[in-house]
Amino acid sequence: MPDDASHAIRGRWGHPPGLSPLFHTELWERFSFYGMRGLLVLYMTAAVGEGGLGFDVARAGAIYGLYSGLVYLACLPGGWLADRFLGTRRATLGGGLLILTGHLCMAWPVPDGLYLGMAFLILGTGLLKPSISTLVGQLYAPGDPRRDSGFSLYYMGINIGAFLAPLACGWLALSPPVRTWLQDAGLSPHLAWHAAFGTAAIGMFIGLVIFLRARACLPEAGERPAHPPGPGDWRLLRWAVLLLFSLVLLVGALVAGGALSVQGLSDLFGGLLLVLVLAFFGWLLLAPGWTAEERHNLRLIFVLFLGAVVFWSLFEQGSSTLTLFAERNTDRHLDWLGYAFPTTWFHSLNPLLIISLAPVFAVLWVRLGQRNPGSTTKFALGLLLVAAGFGVLVIAAQLAATGAKVSPLWLVATYVLHSLGELCLSPVGLSAMTRLAPARIAGLTMGVWFLAASVGNYLGGRVAAVYERFTLSELFGTVAAVGVLAAALLAWCMRGRATHSQVQA
Repeated sequence: MPDDASHAIRGRWGHPPGLSPLFHTELWERFSFYGMRGLLVLYMTAAVGEGGLGFDVARAGAIYGLYSGLVYLACLPGGWLADRFLGTRRATLGGGLLILTGHLCMAWPVPDGLYLGMAFLILGTGLLKPSISTLVGQLYAPGDPRRDSGFSLYYMGINIGAFLAPLACGWLALSPPVRTWLQDAGLSPHLAWHAAFGTAAIGMFIGLVIFLRARACLPEAGERPAHPPGPGDWRLLRWAVLLLFSLVLLVGALVAGGALSVQGLSDLFGGLLLVLVLAFFGWLLLAPGWTAEERHNLRLIFVLFLGAVVFWSLFEQGSSTLTLFAERNTDRHLDWLGYAFPTTWFHSLNPLLIISLAPVFAVLWVRLGQRNPGSTTKFALGLLLVAAGFGVLVIAAQLAATGAKVSPLWLVATYVLHSLGELCLSPVGLSAMTRLAPARIAGLTMGVWFLAASVGNYLGGRVAAVYERFTLSELFGTVAAVGVLAAALLAWCMRGRATHSQVQA
């Protein structure tokens, strides 16, 4: 179906027909992702006698920061591969197959299965995430007023998967009844962890089936690379593969030989990440050939990138420091359940709130019309809200310092504030990237958005590594202050600029 025709046809929800299958594909991909990630820190820090790996918090935080940083960093080369070689459709399908393989590896009950699985998940997410988001953007013609509303609905699909995953996978991995059933069946109760990882694989399989069955209603632009590869592209690809393979072998040998610790590897990755960000934006902003409008849009992308980095570094502590606080300092016992509910169930609060409020925000942005605030204003508001969530936890941490476990309502309040902040920033950022991106680097620009998530996730994971070095009130107070300062700097940097007309979101 030609793209122009697809824009004119209204499918389910009054949007192009391709939105529905992409909505459901991403729903199940996110189910698989959040089902695994919510358990990762808990699995690594659980005692060996409980089926875990027995790592201390510092080591688990370093590994989590490294993994969560790499899984989004991979979206940058993944977007480039989609632009130059694969097209967004094949990149989405190939990424899904790699993700499925990764979850199956993690379902294998040996420690090495975790590391092999994470490697496949990094590669697969790098291909799928920027490609499927670009496909959503390709459903809409330039200037289509449904674009922001469509991305908000798409974002709701992400959060349905994120809501279901911690409930299902957390219950399988952590609830006493499941371990009892395994033991009664003559199996090790420790297999509960791997049953949860296997359930994540089932989610990705369902997503792939939906995608394959509905490819006829997806934009034809996704079948081909936006810019066919030339000899220089093929040469760059060969060198990149060779360099990556050599680097993996070198790092693996250093870690196996004890010359490089996991914490040292994570520190090294952080330094390389900083160099990469500076080098990439230096190349992007200084490269010749951009029109005046494209160069202006690239500067706006850079400002939004910085705001997103800080936001995700705070927000993504939900799977690290907030998980540890819920596990160690929060009263989770329910009389009607008969035991403490799994810590991962807290992770379902955020997507539940997003599911409830995303349609409201989708309608709100359209109804505001000319009064709709610009992207930078929404970004600053999102930063203030996520900072306020950690401000709430400062009080909870002071109560927990007495040795008593605090009410789960403290975490509920935090997740409410974080969810409101996410709705002000994340779907708006996705939409802004697809609108601001020069057509010839659309996939690469979407990779830039996920590069912000990479840096933010890495920083958020590293905060977990210092969880036991400071008092909780000091830790949460510092995090809250960073969010407030970032919001103020963002507002100051964009003062006087006409972002409302340029980046209406």
